[in-house]
Amino acid sequence: MFVAIPLDQKVSEEIRMVSGELKAAACQIRWTQPESWHITLQFLGNVTPAQLPSLGTHLEEIRSPAIRIRMGGIEVFDRAGVLFVGVEVSEKLAALQRKVTLATGACGFVAETRPYHPHITLARAKDRSSMHQLRGVVAGKSSQTALSSFDANEFRLYESFPGGDGSRYEIRARFPLGR
Repeated sequence: MFVAIPLDQKVSEEIRMVSGELKAAACQIRWTQPESWHITLQFLGNVTPAQLPSLGTHLEEIRSPAIRIRMGGIEVFDRAGVLFVGVEVSEKLAALQRKVTLATGACGFVAETRPYHPHITLARAKDRSSMHQLRGVVAGKSSQTALSSFDANEFRLYESFPGGDGSRYEIRARFPLGR
C-alpha cells in the first residue's frame, strides 16, 4: 500500500501527450499506464489487517490546506533506470508529506531516510542501453516541456496489485485537504 496525491485530469492529459512523443523515440522501455500516475507521499509496503483501521484513523486526523502542485521537467533516475516527471517540493507539500509519515509512524511504518523527491513515474528501462537511448531523447524534451499546475484537494490510500502489465491500484480511502 502507499499514500499518494492523484493527478488532475488536465495534467494527466498533458503528461499523456508528452509520454506519447517519447514512446515513439524510445524502445525497450516499460511504460506505466496513465491510470497509475500519482505523487507518492509515502510507500508503506505490506499492511496487515490489524494495522489498517489504525492507519485510516491516523490519516483521517491529518489537517492540511489544499496544495498547489507545480510540475517540473522530465528527468531520469539513472541508477534506478526510471523516467519521470518531477514535482516541485513546495513548503505545503513537504509539510503534508511529513504529516503523513508521522501519522503512519504511529502505526508502525518507517519513513524513508532519503530526502523527499516527489515525481510521477512514466517508464522503467529494461536495461542500461535503453536508458542511455532514452536519456538522449529526454535531454532535448525536458527544457521544452511546460506542464500545468493544479490544486490537490485530497490524498488517498492505495492498494497495489502487481501484474504482468504493471501494477493496478485500488483506492482504499480518500482524505480531503483544505478542511
